[in-house]
Amino acid sequence: MSRTKPPRRRFLRTIAWLLLLTVTLPALGAALVEARIFAAARGAIYQDVGAVPQRRVAIVFGAQVLPGGRLSAALANRVEAGIALYRAGKVERLLMSGDNREANYDEPDAMRAYAEARGVPPEAILVDQAGLRTYDSCYRAREVFGFGPDDVIVVTQGYHLPRAVYTCAGLGLRAVGYVAAPFHGPRARDAEIREHPARWLAWWQVTVTRPVPATMR
Repeated sequence: MSRTKPPRRRFLRTIAWLLLLTVTLPALGAALVEARIFAAARGAIYQDVGAVPQRRVAIVFGAQVLPGGRLSAALANRVEAGIALYRAGKVERLLMSGDNREANYDEPDAMRAYAEARGVPPEAILVDQAGLRTYDSCYRAREVFGFGPDDVIVVTQGYHLPRAVYTCAGLGLRAVGYVAAPFHGPRARDAEIREHPARWLAWWQVTVTRPVPATMR
């Protein structure tokens, strides 16, 4: 005579399986993705400008521009890091890549103006007004601006650099990264929290979908 499991035991087993399928496995997958991204960037990120290998161009990633064209702290620190690379002779040009989807909002032009005001000659600055996301900036650096596998340094804050290096590598650019000075406050905490799903999306785009940026379709 077969025995049936008590309803409570069946219920608990069902809950355990649901937790495994909906919580544990996704969390494990997310952790593995982040480990893959950090492994890909290991040894390719520099904090000392003197140690950075020479490349043709530094991609400076956009961030918030304030009213009047003022750069946010995050963006000013990124552009300053790009300027430091240029002054040190590490790159020939700076590629300012950011968001210009709205007529009254232009990250790359504000970045260009900031760098020019600090002595970078206009001919040393390239502007990509369709770098809406990290993936788009890396993709366009290769496909639109024609930079090759060993031409690129990526410039942004430390929390963002592993994803930037990983994304470029996945798109055929063996980039190295240079760390911009951090910024502080609620926006910094929010940016670091948002970076986790951004890394998962980067893995998905590089490994699975490899989309053409919307601005190029």
